[in-house]
Formats: sequence, C-alpha cells, structure tokens
Amino acid sequence: MADRDQAGDSDRRAARVWTAPLKRVVGRVIGPDGNRSVQPPPRPAGASVVDCAVYVDGMRQPGGAGYRESFETVRQGEGFVWLGLHEPTAAELADVAEVFGLDELAVEDALTGDTRPKIDRYGEVTFFALRTARYVEHPELTETTEVVETGTILMFIGARFVVTVRHGAPGALTAVRADLEARPDLLGQGPWAVAYAVCDRLVDTYLDVSTAIEADLDALESHVFARQTSSRIAHIYQLKRELVEFKRAVVPLQRPMAAIVDGRDLVPKGLRRYLREVNDHLTRVVERIAAYDDLLNSILQARLTQVTVDQNNDMRKIAAWAAIAATQTAIAGIYGMNFNYMPELQMRYGYPAVLLVMLASAVILYRVFRRSGWL
Repeated sequence: MADRDQAGDSDRRAARVWTAPLKRVVGRVIGPDGNRSVQPPPRPAGASVVDCAVYVDGMRQPGGAGYRESFETVRQGEGFVWLGLHEPTAAELADVAEVFGLDELAVEDALTGDTRPKIDRYGEVTFFALRTARYVEHPELTETTEVVETGTILMFIGARFVVTVRHGAPGALTAVRADLEARPDLLGQGPWAVAYAVCDRLVDTYLDVSTAIEADLDALESHVFARQTSSRIAHIYQLKRELVEFKRAVVPLQRPMAAIVDGRDLVPKGLRRYLREVNDHLTRVVERIAAYDDLLNSILQARLTQVTVDQNNDMRKIAAWAAIAATQTAIAGIYGMNFNYMPELQMRYGYPAVLLVMLASAVILYRVFRRSGWL
C-alpha cells in the first residue's frame, strides 16, 4: 500500500513538472461561449504504451511486466528493454524519463512530435529523431490532394534500453518488432539493432513513396503535354508542395545517418555494414527527390509557357476580328456622313456595291489572317 502511495505521489510530481510543456504542445479547444478553454478528456493511464518487452540474447522473455519492473530486471541481469510509445502525454513521458534517466531537453523534443531529423548524445543516452512518411492514395491530383503524410519517430537508445516514441499515423513499428523477433542473431546485437531496423523500414518506405510520386509525376507530365489539356497550374503547385514536405522528412536524415555510420564507438561492429546499406538507400531516395524537383520545375515552366502562348493566340484572334470589324466600320462610317457630293452617292446600285465591298474586304482579311495563323 505504501509503495502504491509513493508511486501515486511520483506520478503527481511528474504531472506538475511537465505541465508547461503540455500546454505548449496540446492544442486548446474553445468552448461554446467562445472564451473558455476546454482541455481534452484525460486518457487512461498507460494508454500510450504500445508494447514493452525484455530481450536476452535476441529472445523475447515471457511475462507482461511494466517498463519500470522490466528495466529493473535488465539492470540487475542482462539483455535490454524495448518500450514502444505512441503519442504519450506529458505526464506519461515524464514518468518514462524518470525511470530511464532521460534528459529533459530530449524529452521536450519528444513531446512536440515535430522535430527535425537529428542525433544527439546526452551522457550515455543517444537521442535519435526521424521523420516517417506514407503515400496517400488518391483517384486524381487536385489542388487540395494530400499526397504524402508525415509523422515522427524518436528513439532514446541506452546501454540497456531503447524507447521509441511515435507521433502521427505513419511509421507503425509492430511489423518492425515482429521482423526483429524473427531474427534473434540480429536482435542480440542490443538496442542499436532496434535503431537499425527502424531506419531500414523507414528508408524502404521512403523508396515506396518516391516510386508512387514518380507515377503521379508521369501522369501529370503526360496531361500537361497532351494536345488538349486542361491541367491547372494549382495541381502542379500542390504536388510540388507535397514533394517539399517529403523532402523535409528525408533530406535532413543524411547527416544523422552519416554520423551513425562513421561512429565506430557508437554502433556495434556487427551492425555497421547494415547501416551502410541503409545509408546507400537513403542516398538513392535523396537523388530521386532532387530529380523529381527538377522535373516538377520543368513541368511548371512548360505549363506557364503554354499559358502565355495560349494568351498570345487569344490576343491575335481578338486583334484579327477587330481588324475585320474595323474595316466594315470605316466604310459604313464614311457613307454614313450626310454630304451631297460623294463618289457614287447617286448611283443606282451604290448601296449593294458598298455592301459587296464590305463583304469582300472581310473575306480577304479573314483569309489573310487565317493563312498567317492568327485565326
């Protein structure tokens, strides 16, 4: 009973400590009166814990103990703990930080869920931030189509533990954990094996997303250069904007991956060759993004040129029809003057002759403009 009271006091202290970060991260909801701020309903305790397990020699140990008890077990024995969290609250992450000894600055970054890919060292713990990505299927590209959805995975890697914190829908790690558990030789390398598996899965997802974006680019390019095209420039801008979001998730990861590959005292020797392969795949994705960006710029310039040419054609047509109308107006204006002495004014067939001249001039001008390509 005393232990339970002490745990409750610890949770309350953690909630008070992380109240300020929580107010900065969690958006407020305005009540019906327009003034009162309504906080979201509290979640059940431990709702953010996706999975927690102890691994010894690459094998998952039986039992469903909490992360506090699991970490105490590995500290006194061997193996490591893998704790997976999904969008934890400030109080939940504060308790995790207290158990595993996580730095408060890294914990604050993990709360926001909008961290740039990076890697930092806080004593014996490595903080590794990555961006997830997922391709959103859509029937056609419009000016509001969402093509790429991104999220965040943040990892705290210690000697006896790895804590993964995920924000957003993309990047679920259930399949990663299952694949790793099927390879005990790799999982036996320790917490950095989890980091490798997460990076490998994310970079493979980047490749899949880039392939899907390439299909969108091919469809957009063929539509823009079709003979009869109605493609709006807003569609091209929307795809470019989605590509920029994908670029922000992928390109900054190059520096942390290079630091991991070169960090001989950071990563176990058996994992370096795997991480080098991941880095090579990442480089391929970055090169694809650069090529897609250049292609999108070319498509955009080509479409703008088409719009300019179409406008010039419209102006030429307007000018040609105006010239034809101006000829008729000039002849009618001359014979609309009430002078007594004008050529052919008293001719019997003067009126039909003038109409014939007007018709002939219109036909001649039309054929001239048509032959020159103005009509």
